[in-house]
Amino acid sequence: MTETLRLQDRELFWPPADELTAAAERIRSRLGDWPPTHAPWRICLTPPDAPNGGDLIVVTDAAPHLANIARWMLDGAGVIEAGIDAGQGRATLHLGGVRYALEGELAEDWIPALAAFLDCGFDPHDALVLALAWRDGDEAREDAWPVDFSRFPRVLGLPDAPAQPFAPCPTKLGLYPVLPTTDWVERVLDYGAKTVQLRSKQPKSPALVSEIERCVAAGRQHADSRVFINDHWREALAAGAYGVHLGQEDLREADLDALAAAGMRLGLSSHGYFEMLTALHFRPSYVALGAVFPTTTKAMPTAPQGLARLARYVKLLDGVAPMVAIGGIDSAVLPQVLATGVGCAAVVRAVTEAADPAAAVAALQQVFTQ
Repeated sequence: MTETLRLQDRELFWPPADELTAAAERIRSRLGDWPPTHAPWRICLTPPDAPNGGDLIVVTDAAPHLANIARWMLDGAGVIEAGIDAGQGRATLHLGGVRYALEGELAEDWIPALAAFLDCGFDPHDALVLALAWRDGDEAREDAWPVDFSRFPRVLGLPDAPAQPFAPCPTKLGLYPVLPTTDWVERVLDYGAKTVQLRSKQPKSPALVSEIERCVAAGRQHADSRVFINDHWREALAAGAYGVHLGQEDLREADLDALAAAGMRLGLSSHGYFEMLTALHFRPSYVALGAVFPTTTKAMPTAPQGLARLARYVKLLDGVAPMVAIGGIDSAVLPQVLATGVGCAAVVRAVTEAADPAAAVAALQQVFTQ
């Protein structure tokens, strides 16, 4: 008999629905231990008179509700428009002024599955991805968590991917120092690192062009090295860099066709399931996932992912695309990160703030061989 897990004493659905609650508890019991969520979410199958900031209001057709949707979202609620279109399931979440449109399968239990994934602490757009990857009866599997990529939905409304995929890079990129200057890139390559990234804070200028050209030249002087340039794709393309690393916000601006045609590698950032699917649409050379742990090197749009989520992401992307773990990783936690099966870990302060950077690089690389 399938186990059940009593969720917190709270209203999961509006109107109250005992059958949905039982299904959500049954599914949740098979998803493992996750930190309890404190978000005040509630799934509303009928628009409530007074929605709260955690409500997710499910409608099959937004048209009759257009006069109210803007008001609901001003109150902090989200709206999920879900239904079957041309035989294909579609679900679009409108939340915080952002539209998250997905196409996939809507299982009979997708709504209780959504409740279960929300209870695991996932943000609504990522929980919705998982709900569309859920199949009725999955709770009877030994490992019920969705990890079959072929079941996952696709993100709608994205620009076309380049005609040719981006050039591949090694499946396991190993230690990946992310460095602030060309001097650092040159030094760390001399220390024996094979994969590095220049994340320069310089504004666009002749000095920046020179810095990127020096990094590319340094990479060519070291056999089998892989130098990625963060953000500055035009300069990297002109310099003939091995690859570039871009954030999701850069995808509509960058000339991805030109980068792919030049044989450059592309790494894309992601911060959860929805952004991971967005990144994979463009067939990048690798997908970075973070922040795994709290980090002070840059402002992060999401809470730290943690090792449990990282392990799930690794299983999902196995054989799909190389993955890079990033964010707050140092020598103390690197063994735990690699225990998830990820083949690459990006580090920043573990190298740049080390008392002996050369020794730090050697020690970190040693962890990959253990």
